[in-house]
Amino acid sequence: MKSLYKVISLLIALCIALTGCSQSYKYEQKLNIIEDNYRTYYEVFVYSFYDSNGDGIGDIKGLTSKLDYIKDLGFNGIWLMPIMPSTTYHKYDVIDYYNIDSQYGSLNDFKELIKECNKRSIKVIIDLVINHTSTKNEWFQSAVNSLAEGKQNKYTNYYNFSETKNSSGKYYPTGTGKGYYEAVFWDQMPDLNLANNELRKEFENIMKFWLDMGVEGFRIDAAKEFFSGNSTKNIEVLKWITDYCKGYNPNTYIVAEVWEDFLVMSNYYKSGIDSLFNFSYSQAKGKIASTINLKGEANTAKEYAKSVIDTYNKIQSINENAIDAPFLSNHDTARSIGFFAGDDKKDKMALGINLLMNGTPFVYYGEEIGMVGSGKDENKRAPMRWSDTNSKGITTGPPNMETQDKSFPAVDIQLKDKNSILNYVKRAVRIRNENPEIARGVPTYLNIVDDDDICAIKKTYKNNEIVIIYNTSEQHKSLKLAQSEMKEKKIYGYLSTSTKDIVEFKNATLSLPPYSIVILK
Repeated sequence: MKSLYKVISLLIALCIALTGCSQSYKYEQKLNIIEDNYRTYYEVFVYSFYDSNGDGIGDIKGLTSKLDYIKDLGFNGIWLMPIMPSTTYHKYDVIDYYNIDSQYGSLNDFKELIKECNKRSIKVIIDLVINHTSTKNEWFQSAVNSLAEGKQNKYTNYYNFSETKNSSGKYYPTGTGKGYYEAVFWDQMPDLNLANNELRKEFENIMKFWLDMGVEGFRIDAAKEFFSGNSTKNIEVLKWITDYCKGYNPNTYIVAEVWEDFLVMSNYYKSGIDSLFNFSYSQAKGKIASTINLKGEANTAKEYAKSVIDTYNKIQSINENAIDAPFLSNHDTARSIGFFAGDDKKDKMALGINLLMNGTPFVYYGEEIGMVGSGKDENKRAPMRWSDTNSKGITTGPPNMETQDKSFPAVDIQLKDKNSILNYVKRAVRIRNENPEIARGVPTYLNIVDDDDICAIKKTYKNNEIVIIYNTSEQHKSLKLAQSEMKEKKIYGYLSTSTKDIVEFKNATLSLPPYSIVILK
């Protein structure tokens, strides 16, 4: 079976080489990248990304060896899922906040990664897990041992201990016969007491350590569970983190996970934090996928455009310096290709919409090649598919991961195919990097045509403006724009899901292929 798959992959590569005569793209512009916190981030799960030493587990050196790939795609930011010592494959149970997990390498390896990222103008942020630790963390071990002796030490105040089992069902016995501890996610990840000032000082030292190491900021995990059910206290914690980091380095970037609906999540911008992941646009039932998959009054292109304006205005009304953080999928959700039953044209359109949104969008590793993954967490964190004929660097993936389908070719084949998902993503990021208005512009809804599948958004930034027009249907559309403000504009870039389809703007008529996006300027 493996040999047959290799033959099929080689045939695909040959067909690409023989039929690579797609329509030419004439609209590439000069890059105009601004060095600020509006960036385009690539989320990496190191465990599954690239194995440099042949042990089957991805590592820091492996990631460093693939920085040119990430840079070539146009990403100028990397978010690393937890890299600190842990007992698990996912590493959200931190044992030591001042080190690198030995499976991933060493602090020297990490320093080299930062050095190489700096050469490429790539910023690195790392997951900072402050809601809980591992039960193997010395803080927890010291606290439990002290309680077993009927004593208190500073670490007993780092956690939420109780003499009796709380009715919430999230408390577990210490194992010493002395009380219980809170653990919302898993009994091996005891929750921290973030009201404790000594613990906060400890984390300030930890944040300083990593900022001094060269990281540009942090992704804050599980922010709504700091004080479960109490958003006021949670917001105060984010304010403390933000104030400390910005006080130490004003350019630090902080993004937090608040897995709530938009109205609840947006309230957390009161903390002054840079970004919050915008879950309302992600996943199979999010605004992007629903706009592409579903028809009806609530899911038209126009409603998508209006939601973009409403989202921007709401966030800005709370914090004028806030930067939205849209995404399609991440390590906790099904991968995006599954939202569209494997339809690569719909998936491309979704990726394009995400990458042309305001703020700082995130793309999960493997999204750019249509990797699949759903169900248990391990399936969502499968090995990056660099090649299906060359096993060099390919990891074995998390324990208990189920075999994942290979609906689309691996990286090496897609790089050569102008019509691949990978090259679509590459162009989308390029367009973003050419036009600062996309990330930073004030969005305005334009009603240019009476068609539920078409929407237009104008973005204005520093007296420059662009117009983004979307065709969210599988039908070709011709738009008469003679009476609109766009009749004098020109195409400045476009995304079409097939290289055979091109966008044209002649005689005030805009020709849009199925599932396409055009930039006018």
